[in-house]
Formats: sequence, C-alpha cells, structure tokens
Amino acid sequence: MADKKVRVRFAPSPTGGLHLGGVRTVLFNYLFAKQHGGDFVLRIEDTDQNRYVEGAEQYILDCLAWCGLIPDESPVVGGPFAPYRQSERKPLYREYAEKLVMEGHAYYAFDTPEELDAKRKEVPNFQYGHAHRDELRNSLSLSQHEVDALLDAHTPHVIRIKMPTDETISFNDMIRGHVSFETNQVDDKVLLKADGMPTYHLAVVVDDYLMKISHAFRGEEWLPSAPVHLLLWDYLGWKADMPQWAHLPLILKPDGHGKLSKRDGARLGFPVYAMSWFDVKTDELTQGFRELGFLPEAFLNLLAMLGWNDGGDQEIFTLDALVEKFSIERVSKAGAKFDYEKAKWYNAEWIKKTSAEGLKDKVITVFADKGVAVNDDQYLLTVIDAVKERCILLPDFYQQASFFFGVPKEYDINSVKPKWNEAKDAFFNLLIDRYAASHTWDALELENIFKALMEEKALKAGDVMLPFRIMLVGGKFGPHVFDIAAMLGKEETIGRIEKALVVFNG
Repeated sequence: MADKKVRVRFAPSPTGGLHLGGVRTVLFNYLFAKQHGGDFVLRIEDTDQNRYVEGAEQYILDCLAWCGLIPDESPVVGGPFAPYRQSERKPLYREYAEKLVMEGHAYYAFDTPEELDAKRKEVPNFQYGHAHRDELRNSLSLSQHEVDALLDAHTPHVIRIKMPTDETISFNDMIRGHVSFETNQVDDKVLLKADGMPTYHLAVVVDDYLMKISHAFRGEEWLPSAPVHLLLWDYLGWKADMPQWAHLPLILKPDGHGKLSKRDGARLGFPVYAMSWFDVKTDELTQGFRELGFLPEAFLNLLAMLGWNDGGDQEIFTLDALVEKFSIERVSKAGAKFDYEKAKWYNAEWIKKTSAEGLKDKVITVFADKGVAVNDDQYLLTVIDAVKERCILLPDFYQQASFFFGVPKEYDINSVKPKWNEAKDAFFNLLIDRYAASHTWDALELENIFKALMEEKALKAGDVMLPFRIMLVGGKFGPHVFDIAAMLGKEETIGRIEKALVVFNG
C-alpha cells in the first residue's frame, strides 16, 4: 500500500442539498490527495432511482466549484476510469453479484414486500440474517429446482450477502484505530436490487477497486456498514487492494446532542447547506452559506476546524496552508459541535483579510440585489476598505456602505428628535457655512472645523456627533464620521446636512 498512488473519492447521491458535513468530507479528501500528490475523484452514486432529484448532480458540481475543490476526475471532466456515474456502470455490478452467489457468499432472495412486512410483524426487531434466513424464500431455503424455476420465470428478486455466523471482523481505522464487529449483529444486506441496480454496499466496493481508490474517508454513520464492505473486499479476492479507511466524526447540533440536520438549521436560524437548495418535490427553498453571505475561503476554514486542528493556536488557514498542515491523524474521534457564531467570526476575519479588489464583485452583487448601481470602481474599492472591518456577512456591506452611493431614504429620527433644539439647528447651519468656505477637504480638516465650532458654541460631542452621523448615513452605523464626509465630498456632505435639517425641524 505504501507505494500505491494516493487516490481518494467523494461519492455523493444526487438526492438533495449538500450538507456542510458532506463538504467537510470533500475537503479532507481533497487536502489529503493534494498533500500527497494524488488524485481527487468525484463519483456520482445515483443507483437509488427512487430518490434521484433532477438538478442535484449539477448542484453538487456548483457547490464544489464555489468552494474551489475541483475534482481531477468526474462525470464532467472524465478520466481514465470513466464512467463516473454509477447508473452508467449498471451492467458490471451484476457480474460481481452473480460471482458472489456462485461462490456461496451471497444468495437470491425472492421475498415480496408483503412477505417481509408479515415477518417484521411476527418477529420483533426482525433482521434478515443468520437467525431467520432459512424461514424465508431464498436460494438457501429453496431447492435448486425451485430456484431455477423462479429465475427462469423472471421472478423479481434481490441478491443478498450471506453474513458468516459467529465471526469477528476487524480493521484499522486511520482515526479510530482498531475496530471490531461481530457478524451475528449484522444482517444480510441487499447487494443487488430487483431493478438490477446495485446498493451502496456492492457499488462502493466494486467502484473503489476498479478506480484504484487508495484511501476512503467517509462519515462515521457508515461505520456499521464496514463489516459488509470488508467481507466483500475479501470475497471478491481484492483484500490486498482494499483502501485504508478513515471514518470522520459527526458534526453535532450546537448543544452537542445528535447529528446536525437541516431541521436544526431551520429551527435555530442558520444554514446547513453549502449553497441554497430548491427541492422541486416539496417546493421548499433552503438557504445556503453562500447566499447568506459567506466567503468560500471562510466556509472551508470553519469546516476544517470542525474535528481537526494542527496542534497549535492558529485558526485562520488558507486552502494552501491547510494542504500543507493537514493530518488525518489529528482528526478527532469525537463529534464536533457546530457553532454558528464562531462560523460568522471566521467569515468576518476573512472579509478583513480579503483585499478590496477581491471583494469588489461580491459587493457589487450585494448592491445590485438592493437596486444600488455602482459606476465608479475606484470609489467602490475605497468604500470597501473603509467598511470591511465592520462587516460579518457580505450583505452587511449594504447597511454599512450603501449611503456612499445615495442619500439616506430614511433617518433614525427617534435618536435625534427628543434632544433636538435651536442651538443644535444653529450649529449645523453654521457648519454648512464653515464647510463651504473650507479649501481643504480631508477627514482631519473636517474634524478640526467641527470641533472648533463645538467649542465656540459650548456644545459637547454627545450633543452633535450623533445627529451629524445620522444626517450623513441615516442611522447609528458606518465608519468614522469624518472619513465618511471626506469620501462623500463637499457638495454631497453639505447637501445631506441641509436635507436632514428640513426633516429634523419638521
């Protein structure tokens, strides 16, 4: 295994939105592959045609593109092991399933859904396995003549693995170490369905073998399936080529009790999908991290820290730094609690860290969505630099900066009116004259003029600073007020003071 080229895969089902846990699985696969000069493969596991959702595959591709986690091989870019959609590989799975039957490791099961329902009612906690398989209609309980007759009549059937009795199966997990299972606790999983499509259990083993996958990182919810997969690798004669496995810890609800779900996000008011997903079956739109205003760099950064750390105090990592520092051995066994406030902190840090040029197009989109046109790129870059330290999510740029591109439509009048008086009105009328007479228009000069007039009129900063801010921006937000005035320019600043005075005195 040591000299085997590193090849990892992400194998989602195109059935709905991409959960942040799925993107973390992609990220850890990607980091490991790039660190070892290997390949990252995207394989679409669309064998469950009942759950297939139109558009879901493209959505997955779009999510990975937004994150910058581009596969080396996929249904779109192709590769030496195409096709990369399991539905297009359907004929080859039956060959392996039949081989398992021929060698006594699997069997045909002809039970109807009604027969299985009756058995479930008869036997509490029924499992189709060693304890009950002889009581059911399959090629182990029927004679060869009966089996042949059923097959010749094209009787619907599935192929199930025959789990051995009273055995212990073990493997070494890269995160969890030695893991063991008792075969008596595992039922005879279906390998090939009645429609000829493989289940996950057969398909994942066959495809990992044929695609030469060297390492398989997947969520810990797949751990109970490991004994079935281990046996399939053995029964198909591929044990020496089995990938090294790592079962990643769950991402937990904020209180730490149970796996984080879409319902938790809806209940607690945060996203759990990478990008917004519209479910055509339910007409339901679920918002994603992208649409709520997260930068992809921040999204990847926060996911990396859910269950992994580099052993130090560093929290902000670029993708290149993660490639360099990532270690699967430093992934925790324990589940990682999702903290939305911490997620927003990562985004705020990345907004600060990103250049105005890097934010420009995203901010233009934010403004365009609100009907604000931006015609001067250089002015926009100056504005972004002035306000980005105050923004947590990208839509915050609208509140923090839209007033640079238009007069406030409304004013926080309740913060001004109760204490508004003739002295303040006179102050601002004089300020208009002083600003109009000024030959220098920069923040320092504007502040000096303002403070000199305050002293002259025996007013305190608390009396006039807030009204001045509200005149310029409409509310209690934005950067340093004299920086705002300097950027707005003389004519615009004076015009806004005059307009606001009419409102304040109304």
